[in-house]
Amino acid sequence: MSLGRSSMVISLPKNWMQLNELKKGDVVSYAIQRDRSLVVYPCAEKKVTPKELTLRIGENEDETLITQKIIGPFLNGYSGVTLISDKIFSIPQRKAIRNIAGRLYMRIMESNSQGVYLQTLTDESKASLEQAIQRMHLISHSMCEDAFMSLKNRDVALAKAVFSLDDDVDHFCFFLLRLLRNAAQDAALANELRIDPLDCMDHQTLVYRIEHTADYATDIARHIIMLDASQQKIPDDVMELMFTAGTEAVDLYVKAVNAFFSKDVPFSVEIMKKQHRIEKLDQEIASKAFTGKQKNAELVCAICSIRDNIKRIADCAANIAEIAVNRAFKVAT
Repeated sequence: MSLGRSSMVISLPKNWMQLNELKKGDVVSYAIQRDRSLVVYPCAEKKVTPKELTLRIGENEDETLITQKIIGPFLNGYSGVTLISDKIFSIPQRKAIRNIAGRLYMRIMESNSQGVYLQTLTDESKASLEQAIQRMHLISHSMCEDAFMSLKNRDVALAKAVFSLDDDVDHFCFFLLRLLRNAAQDAALANELRIDPLDCMDHQTLVYRIEHTADYATDIARHIIMLDASQQKIPDDVMELMFTAGTEAVDLYVKAVNAFFSKDVPFSVEIMKKQHRIEKLDQEIASKAFTGKQKNAELVCAICSIRDNIKRIADCAANIAEIAVNRAFKVAT
């Protein structure tokens, strides 16, 4: 390193120059990272080479395994995935490939009896992390509110609408997990998103909790639909307690997500304390459900499942609030 009047001159390693085929007069660029370090790129713009992967699919391979084989490369930043069958794809296998491609927003660019090429056209560098999370949260919040309104009003049409929104949350979940995993490995992308590796971990946990909350709302809606189909009815006193507990759990969840971004410690601690209120209501629901007149096994199982989902939503809220507290005391970089 040598000093100039207004700058410092740094010598670049010769091996690095040769590796990137640089010569005298070539332009390099640099980016300042959030930890104040510099990243040097061998050209004015960093060239991104799309990652491609080829996977072989067995003749009788299970559809679930095929689905997971596609999800894994997507989350790890692969832009294209080629699937090659040992013989020909069965109809269930093709259906599984189409379904997961749709959920991941991947396009089927090429397809024949023995091969399928999937490609994602997502540009992570243009993504807004907080905006995407907030949109995912808004859908999840709406699902929760509608699930409990359908419970209170025995509105099956509304319950079916809630059930149909679960795929939208999954779309955001897969996209955000891919984005965060890439940012954890790519310093330039992390810098553009204004996050560091620890932020990636916290945001990934938040995304999972939002996705789980949507799943719990979906399961509540599923039980409402099933009870209507079997002409079973939750007693009014039990239903009122469930509605109260559910709306309070959802309120805690919404406040917890807000606390995550505001890093409000006292507010987060209050959210964690209020979880005990949900536990008390849960005990009241159990007492009325198991001592009441209803003896139908399907009805009792549905009540137990809805109770459990309400508790899990409150648990997600407490977990998000705990992360918010931890984030507030993170050492600034």
